Amino acid sequence: MSIRYGQICPVSKTAELLGERWTLLIIRELILGTTRFNDFHRALSQISPTLLTKRLKQLEEAGLLIRKALPDQRRCEYYPTAAGKELKPIILNLGKWGMRWARGQMNDDELDVEMLMYDLQRRIDADELPGGRTVVKFVFRGLPKFAHWWIVIEPDGQRILCVHNPRLPVDIELASDLRTMSHVWAGDMDIRMAKDSGRLELKGNPILSRTISSWLRPGMFAHIRPQSGPIAIRERASVSPAHAVSA
Repeated sequence: MSIRYGQICPVSKTAELLGERWTLLIIRELILGTTRFNDFHRALSQISPTLLTKRLKQLEEAGLLIRKALPDQRRCEYYPTAAGKELKPIILNLGKWGMRWARGQMNDDELDVEMLMYDLQRRIDADELPGGRTVVKFVFRGLPKFAHWWIVIEPDGQRILCVHNPRLPVDIELASDLRTMSHVWAGDMDIRMAKDSGRLELKGNPILSRTISSWLRPGMFAHIRPQSGPIAIRERASVSPAHAVSA
């Protein structure tokens, strides 16, 4: 790592190790179960592949992750070491603190459809779905690209996130805009409110439509509400109109 503070203090040593840009977010994905390079890149769509490769190598050299080759030897997966796993409560507490004190109004350039969809596919509660394969389609109005997504959940629990039509029967389709779904994910608007206001339209299996609140869970920090304070900006009581945002 290139950051140096010149102090023996363990806080400064930790900052040297974790303070590089993107490093904490890569660790966030690592402890949440992301293992493959393309999935890291999808969850962190603004990072370049070159920089992602560099950061993963730095974390491997620091002993926070290990890289394992897949049987075909052309790809590899990344897993946290004991030191990496010990960062989990730290990362989760950073997220809780950020929801309380660092969140403000959602800016258009913070609405990342790739990150949103990658997290929504892992937040779906498969135990609340009917048996067999389930295909959920998302349509984002106003997006010039990446407007259509499919989440395929197989009976064995495997989840596949697609931006190209998998040519499978769709069980339920959700049509909304990126801002509304981001507010649902962040816990600023529940699904019932989104449906009643017309910001979210559902088509398909009536049972899945009726039970959507049980199987489509918001983000892991959605239950934490922003606090007022010198560095916190409360969300406005009413959600601003949807804007067309490029992915």
